[in-house]
Amino acid sequence: MKSESDRPTVALAGLATTYGVIVAGLSIAASRRPARPRIAAGDFVLIALATHKLSRRISKDSVTSPFRAPFTELCGPEGPGEVKEVVTGTGLRRAIGELITCPFCLGQWVATGFTFGLVLAPRPTRIAATLFATAAVADFLQFGYAAAERVSEG
Repeated sequence: MKSESDRPTVALAGLATTYGVIVAGLSIAASRRPARPRIAAGDFVLIALATHKLSRRISKDSVTSPFRAPFTELCGPEGPGEVKEVVTGTGLRRAIGELITCPFCLGQWVATGFTFGLVLAPRPTRIAATLFATAAVADFLQFGYAAAERVSEG
């Protein structure tokens, strides 16, 4: 495990700055739209569920591990359909690895995409968000079903 002094603080600051520039640019684009942007309660719930699922899919799913491979080392399975990985490398490589293996960190970026997507391109964003939100609900139903089976078996 790397020590705190090995943290890529400059690269992390660069990622945070990049995020800020993206948000500023999208905010300017949104402010130039004729209609005032509003996120309805239903859309909020939709993008919250979609953000949860897409963040976990990118950061933890075994099927997306090849995309994380340049930044991580595989340690083995960690829960249904998920893998445990450790971040490797230094500098920007390590900073990207830390971002893409943390569903909480990645969630901010994903939520930003869905939120601005609803403002700038609502129809395709709702379709994509519905896909991920449905998968998230299905996951919870799978876990509930498995728990009910365990209880019924005794």
